[in-house]
Amino acid sequence: MQDRIRISCSRQNLQQVRDFVRGFLLSAKRNDLLVNQVVLAVDEVVANFIIHANGEDATQFLDLLLVLADQHLDIEIEDHGNTLFLPPGKVPNPDLRAYIQQGRKGGMGMALVSRIMDQVEFFERNSHTVCHLSKTLI
Repeated sequence: MQDRIRISCSRQNLQQVRDFVRGFLLSAKRNDLLVNQVVLAVDEVVANFIIHANGEDATQFLDLLLVLADQHLDIEIEDHGNTLFLPPGKVPNPDLRAYIQQGRKGGMGMALVSRIMDQVEFFERNSHTVCHLSKTLI
């Protein structure tokens, strides 16, 4: 089972992405907890691409591909923007107490994505940035 969607790089499309992922997983009869976790992970990556990599330039676009085979979910998010957006390797777990004491906001999203998904990798394909997320569904 697979499905794909293309969106422009506007925050207004984040709800469409969440609905797309949720609908895909619910049609595969996945439980609400898993669905909500995966929706959150994909939303975070897509938001990072829209805001940080593309500066909310609605003339740029992202392609999302969801593939579910047996108990394995693969998600590819491809950024067709003009710059490569390759975050540093492994995302460290943030010190939540330090964040609270410092009053920091943001900066924890990719750590959360790494906790939800089994594998998170960024790479370049045809001069585009691709984020591949995978998870074994039990």
